[in-house]
Amino acid sequence: MDIIEAYTFDDVLIRPASSSVLPGSTDTTTMFTSKIKLNIPLVSSAMDTVTESKLAIAMAQEGGIGVIHKNNSIEEQVREVEIVKRFESGMVINPITVKADAKLKDVIKLKKVHGVSGFPVTDSQGILLGIITNRDVRFVKDLDETVKNLMTKKNLVTVPDTVNREDAISALKSTRVEKLIVVDNKNKCVGLITVSDIEKSARYPMATKDSKGRLRVSAAVGVGKEEMVRTKALISAGVDAIVVDTAHGHSKRVLDFINQIRSLNNKIDIIGGNIATAEGAKDLIKAGVDAVKVGIGPGSICTTRVIAGVGVPQFSAICEAYSICKKNNIPLIADGGVRFSGDLE
Repeated sequence: MDIIEAYTFDDVLIRPASSSVLPGSTDTTTMFTSKIKLNIPLVSSAMDTVTESKLAIAMAQEGGIGVIHKNNSIEEQVREVEIVKRFESGMVINPITVKADAKLKDVIKLKKVHGVSGFPVTDSQGILLGIITNRDVRFVKDLDETVKNLMTKKNLVTVPDTVNREDAISALKSTRVEKLIVVDNKNKCVGLITVSDIEKSARYPMATKDSKGRLRVSAAVGVGKEEMVRTKALISAGVDAIVVDTAHGHSKRVLDFINQIRSLNNKIDIIGGNIATAEGAKDLIKAGVDAVKVGIGPGSICTTRVIAGVGVPQFSAICEAYSICKKNNIPLIADGGVRFSGDLE
């Protein structure tokens, strides 16, 4: 048996050299996957004590991204993803709507679940009938009152689905409303633009966003039949990347599962892991991943190395996997082993 010398972050330092770059002018942009760019090279862990929608929102606003953990039901994980995707949108695509015969108690329940203050009211065909907001129900005590009797129907402020950002801001200023309802040429409600979303966008110019102006978020899945159901639900919810998150990513089940996801949806970004060798990186890339996650047991609270007796010191694992990722132009994510800011270098 060959004994290979390997290094942790504590074993290495960067040799200082001459520089003309100031910290404030440093470009920290990096690739999360082969298609998703981050403004800061930070990803929050898919742990139930770390990343749910609240942290995922904060990470995306600052230019990173969060991975919603899988230690919950499919419905709960989907809801966490939806909260992030709807939190700060240039325009909320296909917004949550209510029907005119719904009751006030149904609207209140929706508010609590989705964290929004108002909903467009549509018929069964999606045609806009009105809008119901906090202003319409502030002094109403009868929770069985119907939306039809409470909603604002007249002088609705709408904009066409071709509206640009500048025109939307102008409309919000001139009408002094907080929500613009976006309609198509058949008066179907297709979107919603809010003052709060515009303000959030201005406050976080480095935010990680998709092509529709929504914050980006990824979500973790395991392997197996139920996890494929989870994966399909997350993709339908608009998740930006699926992270196949396992303790040993260089295994047949993981590779087969990645192949299944790729066959299911050729557009979704897939991250595979965890691995700690060049061979593991090579097989994940062959299976069709858009990024490779490296780290077997380097986390401060991880017991893999103690219980299973396997792993590779993180610095060497990263170097080994990087040699393969670089050849294939696939990003690498270092998972664990980082204790100090200098380890990020």
